[in-house]
Amino acid sequence: MSITKTILKVLAPLPKIEDYDRFLFIGPHPDDIEIGAGATVAKLTAMGKQVTFLICTDGRYGLTNAPEGMTPEALIPLRQKESLEAAKVLGVKDVRFLPYEDGGFYDKEELTRAMAKVVGEVQPQVLFAPDPCVSSECHVDHLRTGECARRVVFAAHSPTVMGRMGAKHAPTEAIAYYMTAKPNRFVGTKGFFDRQLEALACHDSQFPPDYAATRTLHFYLKLRAFDFGLRTGKGKAEGFRLLDATHMHCLPEAD
Repeated sequence: MSITKTILKVLAPLPKIEDYDRFLFIGPHPDDIEIGAGATVAKLTAMGKQVTFLICTDGRYGLTNAPEGMTPEALIPLRQKESLEAAKVLGVKDVRFLPYEDGGFYDKEELTRAMAKVVGEVQPQVLFAPDPCVSSECHVDHLRTGECARRVVFAAHSPTVMGRMGAKHAPTEAIAYYMTAKPNRFVGTKGFFDRQLEALACHDSQFPPDYAATRTLHFYLKLRAFDFGLRTGKGKAEGFRLLDATHMHCLPEAD
């Protein structure tokens, strides 16, 4: 580790995620929030924190495990219903859906403006979104959602910039990337991991219990929780790449 990075860790330490009070979790599709941060959501709501879900696309092309004969258009309301059920399991009451078509068939600038409007309405301190800087990520919706979220979180303090997007400014203080290869903040999730699996079970059109991929996903989530828990001494944990206002501009050492 460089001298600069070492000194910055002392002089400008990253805050703990649990110290904030208002959170907006942004998912590219129904089920992504649950996969990337479901146990953390359950913990935050149990702590009495304000948590809102924003799901950016309609998930119409998640037909691989959907009921036989299901069409993309018929899948949309089913996936929204599953999302609402999963959110309820995790203790989230405020779930919002954007109308964009799954698969990248939308304008990124339009998604950014729509996301900014929700941020202005919810006034979150922290945005959660998938990490757009993971070199192995190829899904256009994951990449675009992360890219739009980081643009909005940086612009949110500016009444002028947010106004250009038709949104109110907001007191955002940080962005926390889930599905990241470089976690720097960990949330202990002991006692909440089973809630994550219970929420995922609500997405039956994607993860039916008898499907091999469902068992593989559960194994991966258990392995990840154990790995992060072992690293941090928390028993089970989820990891995020957190950037606060100090670290998200002109500071490459924060990477």
